[in-house]
Amino acid sequence: MISYLLPGPRAGLRSGVLLLASLFLSVAATTAQAQPTATSPYAVSVFAPSPAGTSQPDSIVQWHDSVLVGFQNHVAKDGTDGKSSTIVEFSRAGKVKRTFTVPGHNDGLRVIDGDLLWALQNEDANPNLVVIDLRSGMQTRYQFPPTPHGGGYDDVVVRHGRVYLTASNPNLDSNGINVFPALVRATLSGTSVILQPLLNGNANATDLTSGKTVSLNLTDPDSMTLDPGGNVVFVSQADSVLVFVRHPGRSDQAVGVLPLSSSATGPNEARITIDDTSFAPDTGASLLVTDVNAGVIYRIDRTVLGARGFEPGRAYSASDTLGLVGTLNVDNGFITPIVTGFGSARGLLFLSTDRTRDREDDED
Repeated sequence: MISYLLPGPRAGLRSGVLLLASLFLSVAATTAQAQPTATSPYAVSVFAPSPAGTSQPDSIVQWHDSVLVGFQNHVAKDGTDGKSSTIVEFSRAGKVKRTFTVPGHNDGLRVIDGDLLWALQNEDANPNLVVIDLRSGMQTRYQFPPTPHGGGYDDVVVRHGRVYLTASNPNLDSNGINVFPALVRATLSGTSVILQPLLNGNANATDLTSGKTVSLNLTDPDSMTLDPGGNVVFVSQADSVLVFVRHPGRSDQAVGVLPLSSSATGPNEARITIDDTSFAPDTGASLLVTDVNAGVIYRIDRTVLGARGFEPGRAYSASDTLGLVGTLNVDNGFITPIVTGFGSARGLLFLSTDRTRDREDDED
């Protein structure tokens, strides 16, 4: 990738060797500086690098004994460059098993109904959905109606068979307020996605740190998950808040908002920007994290008194801008770093012994 203009055979050989040695040391030093560092009792290692021809790993989910990762490949976030993302299926040991190509910029993955992988593309505009039957490998593409908020759809989560999406990159009114739906329910009909609005970007919510009623302004709805109580949880990334929705779509739907902060931010900046959040399962597991800038999927383990495993129900969040993963205190929104030094930490997945679908609560 680098060509050298050499002055002569011997001088050129010596210069070339010295230059290559210098370049190697420089790259090695840069790589060493970029290596994530864990705080005891956590340890970090490489789960898998980006396979040849792929880059920018982001969304990550588990299907039986496989891990599926969406590689964005520098595709435009509105899909207007006509390029494609790659979904890679890895073994639990980080070896490539299969790959799938989807049109556009992938930024949302979820396994639904046991074997169907929903892949969301183009979170900024022109969204599309590809559903992959993981048994047969067959793909079906679905079209969205025109988006009322002007953007796309970022992430997907399933609860009791109902599928929910975050409406991303919304247009704002003249006062900078998002008056459009931020959370929607999705169903499929033919080759179309049918959407039901559930929560507007300017809805009222309970501030979980103070108990007061506040007006939301969700300008950047993004990654989603379920908490141990079965609440739908999503981040409004640029707003530095997590939103908790109890009984989404029901008459008794309740909404809470958790402002986020961290000691990792500077003295003049209390808020922290995060991407994904995940809650530790009831059994021992490893935490996988994608680094979109480094092009690496990392593995985090926790060992206390010789026993490996995470504290059940504890929340962990990944910060894209600060390049860290930390524990999240759901009472006050404070994030304590446990691994730092990522290029840009994005997707989180607790890799368990048997997880064929996302966690669901027992009551609706």
